[in-house]
This record gives sequence, C-alpha cells and structure tokens, in this order.
Amino acid sequence: MIALTLLTQSDCPSCIAGKRVLAELSAEFALQIDEVDVNSDTGRAIAREQRLAFTPGLVANGRLIAHGRLSTRALRRKFTTMIETTESNQPEGS
Repeated sequence: MIALTLLTQSDCPSCIAGKRVLAELSAEFALQIDEVDVNSDTGRAIAREQRLAFTPGLVANGRLIAHGRLSTRALRRKFTTMIETTESNQPEGS
C-alpha cells in the first residue's frame, strides 16, 4: 500500500485533473489517498513543511513527490520505484 497525502484547493483545475490521474493509477497500484485542503490548518502546515509552491501537491513518506500538473507516466515510475524499494528492504521469507 502506498500512503499519499494530496494537498488540494477548491476551484483548482489542476487539482481536479490530479485526482483523475490518481484514480486511474489506483487501478494499477494499491493507493491510500488522504486529501487535505491546503487552506486548512493541517494543509497549511504540510504545505509550509514541504515548501509547496502551488497545488496540487502529492506527499509520500514525508516528502513532496509531485506538484502542479500531475503526470500519469511520472507517477507510475515513482510508484513502481517505491514498491521495488520497499520489497527489496523486506527480509527474505516475508
């Protein structure tokens, strides 16, 4: 499972498109997506911590992995790498 935080704001066309990209990728990857409004207290704190310049922002494992126009192809590569890294860190026989 890949846990993600998606920072969005209302009336953001890139945010709407980003949600579509993540919905498409959720057919290929086990994604747990927590959507947070960037204008909420939590959203502002995450945006400040991650130095997010504009939405949407996608955070995984405590770091910003994408922002702005989310790319299906780029995220597919990132998610694949994340899974491979996690699997290679698993003890044998797990």
